[in-house]
Amino acid sequence: MSAVNPEAGRRSRTPSADVERELVSAAEAVLVRDGPGGVTVRAVAAEAGIAPMGVYNRLGGKEGLVDALLIMGFDRLRASVEAGREPDMLDRLRACGLRYREFALANRHFYAIMFEDAIPRGDFSAEVGEHAIAAFGALVQKVEAAATAGRIEAPDPTEVAQQVWSALHGAVALELKGLVLTPDPEATYRATVDTILRGLMA
Repeated sequence: MSAVNPEAGRRSRTPSADVERELVSAAEAVLVRDGPGGVTVRAVAAEAGIAPMGVYNRLGGKEGLVDALLIMGFDRLRASVEAGREPDMLDRLRACGLRYREFALANRHFYAIMFEDAIPRGDFSAEVGEHAIAAFGALVQKVEAAATAGRIEAPDPTEVAQQVWSALHGAVALELKGLVLTPDPEATYRATVDTILRGLMA
């Protein structure tokens, strides 16, 4: 008679990291489908197929869910800003500005929780702040590269990047709110980017 394996038939436990990934994926699905107002502990738990207490145990509740979504959003924005490989540094900076709009339009709910306080909360946590600063840092690097190549004047790349971001964010925010009064919002945005770059050209 063969020995009985004590592990046979015993259900393996899902590793904690896998549960957290499933919860974050579920939170993203709820956000995209139902908007910021739909992101609740109960809705995310149901989407992930676990008990609501699991959200508290793994992520600390709704605040932890929102932090995870914010980190995801800022990381995707950073990837979008960094994506360009145009050989001319001015063209690369221009493409970076265009991709900012593309990200916002393709990720409206993420953009809303990142920049419009669509899910009310206090200040960003330290971890979220690090990811947000890294996304901004990607823009600073693009500005610095264009300045180093002699394509724009930017004695303080961080200051210039802040000015660029302020202008682009304003343009995107108006479009997302349906407040662009010209017939072609994309053409208007492209013209805005070109206007900004002309003002920076060396």
